[in-house]
Amino acid sequence: MKKIFWTLVGLAAVAVTAPASAADLFVKAPPAPVYSWTGWYAGVNVGYSWGKAKSDYYDPNFGAYTGGTPIPSSNNPLSQKLDGLIGGGQVGYNWQINPTWVLGLEADIQGSGERGTASFSDPFGIGTDCDIKCSNVSGTMKAAIDWFGTVRGRAGFLISPTTLLYGTGGVAFGGIKASGTITDACSNPNACTIPVSWGFAGSRTNVGWTAGGGVEGVVPNMARWTWKAEYLYLNLGSVSGTGFEAATGFGALPYTWSSKVTDNILRVGLNYHFR
Repeated sequence: MKKIFWTLVGLAAVAVTAPASAADLFVKAPPAPVYSWTGWYAGVNVGYSWGKAKSDYYDPNFGAYTGGTPIPSSNNPLSQKLDGLIGGGQVGYNWQINPTWVLGLEADIQGSGERGTASFSDPFGIGTDCDIKCSNVSGTMKAAIDWFGTVRGRAGFLISPTTLLYGTGGVAFGGIKASGTITDACSNPNACTIPVSWGFAGSRTNVGWTAGGGVEGVVPNMARWTWKAEYLYLNLGSVSGTGFEAATGFGALPYTWSSKVTDNILRVGLNYHFR
């Protein structure tokens, strides 16, 4: 009987302490690791842009013509669509300042295939019924963004521990260029000189500004890798120049030209985090 009694007591003790031991094991289990955004990263991106150039050709000689149908001294502004593919790389650093907010600094450099062309055509006359000169002035103006880059601050809100929604802005810089050809085509051979053409071209590396936003998230099961989708607006300033018309019987007269370039880009990218 004593053996049976002590056996029952032992079983009861085990039954009472087992749940407590299991609870102790659960409480002492290490917490799941929390993702940290702090650290350096680098990556690549590819995207598409829909930029714009507003180009102006100003020739005071044209505005001086009177009688008949004079043409304006400024035939513009012309608008060129600078659409094209872009691609490049970026490097940056993040500071996760609390469980919700992330600050950062990022720089990128991009190659660009953005090109655009626009044309104008204006008939004009000098004198009554074109008795001095009748003609048509036409022109083609081109603009392009060869490359650009940015240096931007970032401020983001974690909508989940592994997904960052952010705004960004800072300095933009890039290589832009513009060119054009102007033709003064005589339409009355008995009253004016032969058709003539002249052209211009210029390029410049400008510094401007940029602003935009995006979303970035951790690639599932790949904690060191993040994907991102981003929009940026860029203002890259202007390229301009001066020149002289080809001789048309009125002398080689001066003109000016300019192209102001802005850009919209949408790109996706992949970053590797060094930590």
